[in-house]
Amino acid sequence: MDTFVMQLFNGLSLSSILLLVGLGLSITFGIMGIINFAHGEFMMFGAYSVYLVQNLTYGLWGDFFFIFAIPASFFIAAGLGFLLERSIIRHLYNRPYESILVTWGLSLIFQQASRNIFGASNVDVRSPDWLKGGISISDTIQFPYNRIFIILIAIIAIAVMYFYIYKTTNGLKMRAVMQNRAMGASMGIQTRKVDSLTFAIGCGLAGLAGCVVSLLGSIGPSTGQNYIVDAFMVVVMGGVGSLAGTIAGALMMGIISPLLEFFTTSSMGKVLVFIVVILFLQLKPKGFVTFKSRALD
Repeated sequence: MDTFVMQLFNGLSLSSILLLVGLGLSITFGIMGIINFAHGEFMMFGAYSVYLVQNLTYGLWGDFFFIFAIPASFFIAAGLGFLLERSIIRHLYNRPYESILVTWGLSLIFQQASRNIFGASNVDVRSPDWLKGGISISDTIQFPYNRIFIILIAIIAIAVMYFYIYKTTNGLKMRAVMQNRAMGASMGIQTRKVDSLTFAIGCGLAGLAGCVVSLLGSIGPSTGQNYIVDAFMVVVMGGVGSLAGTIAGALMMGIISPLLEFFTTSSMGKVLVFIVVILFLQLKPKGFVTFKSRALD
């Protein structure tokens, strides 16, 4: 039972990471129709941002460098995403096949660029002293502070995104374009600006996921690829563009996967996860939550 509780807690922290990555994918695909296979590399950018902040400021700020690394990882990834959207992605709207090929090629370019800059070997980010240790529930159960911190970051990010999407003018424009781009444009919404801002926010969330992943182990050029497949499954299961659906999909993927791997093996657990996803999509092909709107046939 103690091992089961620890696996459940670890699943919650994994769900938090998948939630941050999957939310960016969900809103990007929902608005622009872009299947972004380079999304994992923005997670890598966020992780390397923490590494750079650590090396540049650790002697000045000590363990508090990580507090400054959190916004740095978001804004660096968001800025790079904005530049990518304005230069390349904007020409791929509603062209899923072309977007798959182009973004897959971009992911390879970004990975090789990181190898040239940081080296092929993984690098380590020093975990702050205030994130070492954990909360002891019993003699055999301890919840590490770093995983609790990851869950808190995900909760804060979801709260901020909820406020942005449902309580701000830009969020209203985002939802309008997501549901009916032509109608939104006819009402005066500058859809190109909405696309750029949304893509940047989605990439920033991936960068934030990379920031917290650096607390769990070494980071390298393939860091994002370790999570991108699961993130796509979160989006498919949750429903494109849905905040609540993405949360449900991330919880399902993050908790089921470690438990199945615990009761079987690592490879068999992955196989069973794919079987669960396939069966789920047979029952609910549009995911947990779908948008409903009036439209002409």
